[in-house]
Amino acid sequence: MTAPALSLHHLSKRFGPTVAVDDVSLSVEAGETVALLGPSGCGKSTVLRCVAGLERPDAGRVCIGGRDVITLPPEARHVGLVFQDYALFPHLSVLGNVAYGPRMRGAGRAEAQRRAREALALVGLEPLAGRRTTELSGGQGQRVALARAVATGAPLLLLDEPLSNLDEQLRARLRGDLRELFARLRAGVLLVTHDQREALAVAQRVAVMRAGRLVQVGAAGEVFARPATAWVAAFLGHANVLPGPDGLARLIPEDAVRLGVGDAFPVTARQTTDTGTEVTVAHPLGPLTLHLSAREAEDIHAQTLRLTVDPARVLTLPDDREGP
Repeated sequence: MTAPALSLHHLSKRFGPTVAVDDVSLSVEAGETVALLGPSGCGKSTVLRCVAGLERPDAGRVCIGGRDVITLPPEARHVGLVFQDYALFPHLSVLGNVAYGPRMRGAGRAEAQRRAREALALVGLEPLAGRRTTELSGGQGQRVALARAVATGAPLLLLDEPLSNLDEQLRARLRGDLRELFARLRAGVLLVTHDQREALAVAQRVAVMRAGRLVQVGAAGEVFARPATAWVAAFLGHANVLPGPDGLARLIPEDAVRLGVGDAFPVTARQTTDTGTEVTVAHPLGPLTLHLSAREAEDIHAQTLRLTVDPARVLTLPDDREGP
């Protein structure tokens, strides 16, 4: 049986009195992409730095390909790293940047350049091999950083917020590119991000992190469709997480609402967005926020909206929204 690309066992890390990572256990299989998703300051980048050897955990084990690497320096862990700022060398060409990793791992010049050209072809940048990195766009720089990680042949790739420095239009395009690239690799991928759309678009599994702890791990679509708690639901972008009795909350997914049928309810707020109109409706369950297409928005008459909620689709969740 093949060992996972990455296994974390009860990983913990403190910075003085602050607990940054609290008893985190997680695995990434070979060929699998896992997104470590959470708000800023939740400890997800500290997890990645512990895996890479840039931080020493206070407790727990880090196993890469079945080997415990907790005592090894970063260069001996055989991981490919992509940082938020890409960390490209301005004095080297694109090809030189990508060949750097294989050279540091003992490959000869010809072999390193061969692997670098293969990695550049994977990310669609082979024609730019001779260009300086200072001449690249943000999206091209991100692809070079990815190619440099891939060229090492590492069984595990670690990406820390790789798209955060790009504008939204470019990020949207590159999410699909990342998923296609990772599907062609045999390496495991741990992607650290605070962007819910990035996690859903790129990863097969999502691990949601809050205040140093993992609060839900599962298939990406399942985590988004069935969040475990009210905090997870709100963080993942569900608009209608309504307080309920006895420490519970009700999650009303937007696709549980049928428009144009049932009773008419007052529209108390309306806002135009890039994708249509966002309205708030006074409903007995609580104020519902709905995103309407331009066509649906035209059907609102006299400041009321006719709708019905499918009770079978309403989820009852523990309401844990107090605290960090």
